[in-house]
This record gives sequence, structure tokens and C-alpha cells, in this order.
Amino acid sequence: MRLLRCVANSENETGDVSLTEYAASKIPPYAILSHRWREEEVEYEHMTGNYEYRKRQGYSKIEKCARAALQYGIEYIWIDTCCINKSSSAELSEAIHSMYLWYNESLICFAFLYDVSCDGGIVDILFP
Repeated sequence: MRLLRCVANSENETGDVSLTEYAASKIPPYAILSHRWREEEVEYEHMTGNYEYRKRQGYSKIEKCARAALQYGIEYIWIDTCCINKSSSAELSEAIHSMYLWYNESLICFAFLYDVSCDGGIVDILFP
């Protein structure tokens, strides 16, 4: 299973997000993101290639998810667009069949609604 590792910088904001891979028996605790795909998503190919993926429109979604996970003390996140190599039909098929398990085994599921905004942080939203 691939996960994105989130590291906070000195200002306690999302400093770095990198793709990591784990054997099924060694998967660390993780958060998962439920979202609607839009234009300019950051995909697996962007994360593994020489792309400037941080400049893509969809990167803000990754940053927000990483920041929310870090607020909960969770270092890893799973986002389908980044963690699944969709150019491999075998991997895509395995991912589709494993997705229920991955959602079920996550510590928390964040839902990203692109058309909803708020001024508070995720903790303020969940625990006013």
C-alpha cells in the first residue's frame, strides 16, 4: 500500500509530502481522503516523476488533508489520485477491490468538499 508521508515544518504547517510504500503487514496508522476528482489533480505519475506537482491546482487539497492529519497526530494519508498507479490495470483492479478495506482500516476519513469553505481549522469545525 502506498501512503503519503506528511512532515510538519518549523511553523507547524505542512512542510513536505512524499510517497512511501509499505507491505500489508507493516502499514502505519493513516488518514484517508474522500473527494471528487477535478481538473489539475496531482496523480501518481506526478508524485513519482520530475513534475512540479506542488504547482498543480489539486495540491492544495493534499496540503489541507496533510495539515488536518497532522493536527490529529497522524503522519500518513492515503489519497487515491496520488497513491494508485492507474496506468497499471492490475494495480487499478487490486485497488478497486481493496478500497473498502483501506477506508475501513483508516483512523479517520476526511471529506473534501471543494465548494464549501470555512475560516476555522478542521479541529474547530469538528469540535467547536
